[in-house]
Amino acid sequence: MSSSPRPSVLFVCVHNAGRSQMAQAWLTHLAGDAVEVRSAGSAPTDSVNPAAVEAMREVGIDISHARPTVLTAESVQLSDVVITMGCGDACPIYPGKRYEDWALEDPAGRGVEAVRPIRDDIRGRVVDLLTSLDVAGGAPGSS
Repeated sequence: MSSSPRPSVLFVCVHNAGRSQMAQAWLTHLAGDAVEVRSAGSAPTDSVNPAAVEAMREVGIDISHARPTVLTAESVQLSDVVITMGCGDACPIYPGKRYEDWALEDPAGRGVEAVRPIRDDIRGRVVDLLTSLDVAGGAPGSS
């Protein structure tokens, strides 16, 4: 369990440039300070996918200043829930953590038209996650 009284969630994908960045942004947008949230990648790229930035901008969320971060054992240890998105065995497993694997298409190299359904799928999963954490989310006007 994290040292914080609020739940802590880590989103992990390979490049930390699309799926995990969008998930982090959705969770922050929907839960505010009620959840500690971070994201990381097993092999992070230099920048966030421009199509993911544009897709999130379309729903009023700016991730243009986000930067991919390398996955560390410490980031996993500090998290109560670890959500993986196609990173395979790269994520360290620690007892007492809740792990979920979200099967999502990789937006790498795809245009904004292809990223929109991934963005929307992630939003729905984040809303379900908030419900499972007993945290209010999905406020009106946050679509």
